[in-house]
Amino acid sequence: MHSGEPVADHAIGTARIVDTLNVDPPTHVAALLFPFGDLLDNADTVIAERFGDEVASLVADVRKLLRLRVGGRVGKDGTRESGKDVIKDGLRDNAKDARATAQRREQVEALRKMLLAFAQDIRVVLIRLASRLQTLRYHAATKTDPAPDIAQETLDIYAPLANRLGIWQLKWELEDLAFRFQQPVTYKQIAKLLDTKRVAREAFVESAIERLANELAAGGIKADVSGRPKHIYSIWKKMRGKDLEFSELYDVRAFRVIVDSVKDCYAVLGLVHNIWQPVPKEFDDYISRPKPNGYKSLHTVVIAEDGQAFEVQIRTHDMHRFAEYGVAAHWRYKEAGAKGYTGTVTSEDKYDERIAWLRQLLAWKDDVTDGASGAEAGGGEHVGAWDQLKQATLDDHIYVLTPEARVIALPQGATPVDFAYHLHTELGHRCRGARVNGAMVPLNTALENGQTVEIVAIKQGGPSRDWLNPQLGYLQSPRARQKVRVWFNAIETGEHIAAGRALVEKTLQREGKTAVNLDELATRLGFKTPDDLFNVVGKEEFSLRTVEQAVRDHGAPPVAEAEPEIATKRSSQSSVAQGASSGVLVVGVGALMTQLARCCRPAPPDPIVGFVTRGKGVSIHRAECASFARLAQRSPERVLHTAWSDDVMRGKGHSVYPVDLMIEATDRQGLLRDISEVFAREKTNVIGVKTSTQRNAAFMQFTVEVSSAAQLQRATSLLGEIPGVVRASRKG
Repeated sequence: MHSGEPVADHAIGTARIVDTLNVDPPTHVAALLFPFGDLLDNADTVIAERFGDEVASLVADVRKLLRLRVGGRVGKDGTRESGKDVIKDGLRDNAKDARATAQRREQVEALRKMLLAFAQDIRVVLIRLASRLQTLRYHAATKTDPAPDIAQETLDIYAPLANRLGIWQLKWELEDLAFRFQQPVTYKQIAKLLDTKRVAREAFVESAIERLANELAAGGIKADVSGRPKHIYSIWKKMRGKDLEFSELYDVRAFRVIVDSVKDCYAVLGLVHNIWQPVPKEFDDYISRPKPNGYKSLHTVVIAEDGQAFEVQIRTHDMHRFAEYGVAAHWRYKEAGAKGYTGTVTSEDKYDERIAWLRQLLAWKDDVTDGASGAEAGGGEHVGAWDQLKQATLDDHIYVLTPEARVIALPQGATPVDFAYHLHTELGHRCRGARVNGAMVPLNTALENGQTVEIVAIKQGGPSRDWLNPQLGYLQSPRARQKVRVWFNAIETGEHIAAGRALVEKTLQREGKTAVNLDELATRLGFKTPDDLFNVVGKEEFSLRTVEQAVRDHGAPPVAEAEPEIATKRSSQSSVAQGASSGVLVVGVGALMTQLARCCRPAPPDPIVGFVTRGKGVSIHRAECASFARLAQRSPERVLHTAWSDDVMRGKGHSVYPVDLMIEATDRQGLLRDISEVFAREKTNVIGVKTSTQRNAAFMQFTVEVSSAAQLQRATSLLGEIPGVVRASRKG
């Protein structure tokens, strides 16, 4: 074993511990076999053939949990390389502020849940708890120190799990042994403060229980009396949680009395105070005044014959079930520190309910010794407790890891896209691929517990509309789906604002009011900002006639104050990609707004024609454009004769024109770099790229800005000379 303990000794010790939990035979066999897994070739097959599939499955799952704990990467020779320890990194407490501490606590809780979710069969968790306890016992017996992370990991993960599952006999020993190795000085100090040894304290509790039971029987009160001495870690935790000195603790020795009715609770209280001297200030009646979380019980502190104080808790069976399995579950305040001791911690999710149900199953399991029928076992509700435990699932989430070993909780069926959006909204938007356990997977792959997920993202970009299609299965998280909707809503809003601004500015230009203050105009029309006005205009929800009327009736609103000019470096050329009319003449019409069509992207000296659009002026097409041919056939009356201006045809213009270049090539490494170098040498600006690959062929479309046909021809000629390029030509 990694601890240095002989494998056979660890196997026997683990099996003995799980036997104290009254486990079924397959669990006992699996506890004996799992330590030998690393010593066998093809262990899963060998164990399945010799001991059956059920035992083999248990052994395999326990070994998965062991690998999860170790977390180091396995080298080619099978040895573990020094890597990031999954749980150790997740628990490393380097927090120096409240926020970091809160994040660490969230990670600890996620790791606890992940441990249970990772083991689909709860018996695997029982074996893992027993194995950890055996490791600590070995180090205690041999007086050797465990690995540095073992003690903290036990206190953060394994002891709380044993506590939640109600396995007290493992919980207190895990805590005490881990605390002994983690803080040996403090452990010894508390041990010295205890005036009696644990054996003596246990003997006192047993005698006190016997005495009280006899008194209750004599009084005709039916009750269950139980108790045990408080262990050292619990004493230290309560001293820290309630800010008490050791001398102020009254429940170092304590026991509990459970009766049938509230009336019996107070009767027992009278008997206890009659037998031992009460401490008046240490009496709490949580029955008449329950805690905020609904907890009910009587708590009293009395002085024993030896002069030492001890605590007695008295409650009914219903109160006890509520405290153990309900929203006031014992582990809730035990793990909440000072806040928990006030009773202010309550259940907030279904996880608590599932823990309570599982603990009830474990309690039923203790009543069923041989899988007998309900009548033979003493009640039909106990039938098949082990069968239910085998199928018990505690959570409706999955738990996956980032490459830095941070645990992320996601809904069942979550995908890498859900994972990316959980980490950061921008990462989700730019997500284009994912590696799961080092292998590339499709983005709609359902993730599983314990997988390590790494997102491949582009520098800039947005989500795909396909992600919102539920049939394609890209998103399972409502939160992630909402983020995608917000992104597309923002894009649509931006487009509406841009379109609305163009329409409003065109209206003001037509009215000769281009110098108006847009803020004043928006306010006059009942909008908070100009963008609000542009948005409704762009969505055609607000009439431009209202804008015209507002300008005509009230005159030009005040001119906005001129902002100081900021010197910026600008190109000497202006692009006409967005609809500038420079360089285009419409025969018989002057000062008419024109824009270059994106379908064919005309550029000088292409023969051109115009088509009158609704609200966007004249759209300029190449004469052979197929889209224009269809438009002209439907509405021939909207066709206009157009031509390039003389300055443009002579090359005296200072405008550039967007054109589409199509490249077909054999895909290879460095192809895109070579193409980019051609554009850079020719000083050709690229404003858009679309690429796709089919088998070994690459198909690319580049939208570039050119000032002349000669520049375009020279660029296509040079692109055609690049190794691997089959064809380079202008689109259309």
